[in-house]
Amino acid sequence: MQVDNLIRMANQIGAFFEAMPNRPEALENLALHIKKFWEPGMRSALLDHLDRAGDAGLSRMAAEAIRLHRGHLR
Repeated sequence: MQVDNLIRMANQIGAFFEAMPNRPEALENLALHIKKFWEPGMRSALLDHLDRAGDAGLSRMAAEAIRLHRGHLR
């Protein structure tokens, strides 16, 4: 899958969890959602993008969740 599609999907998930009043819980839930529903190759490609390009293209919510909970996504 193209990294652009992964970024778009991560941002959509982030927009959903952005509405939660408890930000730390929302960030964790976003990462757990990706862990639960994305294939390992998809998660790996997203983490590779983060390593290569930083937060490029990712919403603030998605980038923060991925950085904070990176260990859940491996």
